[in-house]
Amino acid sequence: MNFLTEIKEGVVISLNSIRANKVRSFLATLGIVIGITTVTILQTAIEGINTAFEKSIAAVGADVLYIQKFEWFGKEDFEVYRNRRDINWQEYEYFKENIAGAESVCPTVGTSTLVTYQDFTSESIPVFGTTEEYQRTLGLEVDEGRFFTKRESDGGWAVCVIGYDIKEAFFQNIDPIGKVIQVKGYNFKVIGTYAKMGSMLGLFSLDNRVIIPINSFFKLFGTKRSITINVKSPTVEALDDTKEEVRSVMKRARRIPLGGNDDFGVNQQEAFKQTYESLTGLIKTIGTAITLLSLIVGSIGIANIMFVSVKERTKEIGIRKAIGAKRVTILLQFLIEAVTICVVGGLIGLSIAFPLSLLINAFLLPTVMPLWVIVLALVISAIAGVVSGFFPAWSASKLDPVDALRYE
Repeated sequence: MNFLTEIKEGVVISLNSIRANKVRSFLATLGIVIGITTVTILQTAIEGINTAFEKSIAAVGADVLYIQKFEWFGKEDFEVYRNRRDINWQEYEYFKENIAGAESVCPTVGTSTLVTYQDFTSESIPVFGTTEEYQRTLGLEVDEGRFFTKRESDGGWAVCVIGYDIKEAFFQNIDPIGKVIQVKGYNFKVIGTYAKMGSMLGLFSLDNRVIIPINSFFKLFGTKRSITINVKSPTVEALDDTKEEVRSVMKRARRIPLGGNDDFGVNQQEAFKQTYESLTGLIKTIGTAITLLSLIVGSIGIANIMFVSVKERTKEIGIRKAIGAKRVTILLQFLIEAVTICVVGGLIGLSIAFPLSLLINAFLLPTVMPLWVIVLALVISAIAGVVSGFFPAWSASKLDPVDALRYE
């Protein structure tokens, strides 16, 4: 109980000291304020980006492999990938017939073109051709209507499924099901809309697509395009085994000789994660270095202020020791004062960081401020207080009461 009383008294004395020396206390905490503001904004930005990344990466699918003529984050020059042979329809059919360990397989091929509904026209809308297996393979969630059937896909029917952005732009307050849009001047009946998916890493929207049967796509845009083969693994755990089989079957499909290099890429979600983690790792390192520098400067400033405070209150310390105050009591008093100054600086830093994070979220990057970020900021502030206040407090506790009472 005495210990708690001493802590309570130490906090009261600390607050009185801060109030009595407002300018000095503010200047002492400036480094802590800057450090806490920096670390809080950094963490809120990273948390926000992480949340957005997780939502974006879900669209890629943790259990889906994408066979394409290039690697997403390949080490080769772009010229190498560009000069590779396109993946054609015959190779897709051979692959589909011979792959045994896949849950489902579907092709996709895409382009950007003019899309019109009545008097509303939008340019460069992504149009994707695929089969009825697309919904199952990519986990597409239909919001209204339905996806096209095998009969519609094989027959190249003029039907389509549209994304949320297309629906909002073309059919405000109108049910889009059954309406006819023009894709490159050709009529397509809207039979379904898919649920909102958001953007891919904040770079491009996944909701502004028009999905049509692949044979309809070939009629409109021709067959001389590289196909992406999407392969859904039975489970995430079986992904590596599926990947090995995919490579083997694709080598046979493209007649690559034994020992020959792959002229195709087998892409997966992990490639995004590795690139993303390397980028955020660099951001964290730079941010941590800036934060540590600010905290070190702030801690040195507070240590100097605390040494000055000890000198100014030498006589007070002597009196307290003369009437029975223990060394640990004096040490705790000055240590608590240093911690209080730093925590106040941390609270000021948080009060600055919160509105700044809202501005960043509105205009630059997504930000999230979970409770643990606030706790982390206050813990860092307290640790900085302990580090900066220990030696001044230790020197105060070691003062001889007789010498202290004689100090002028």
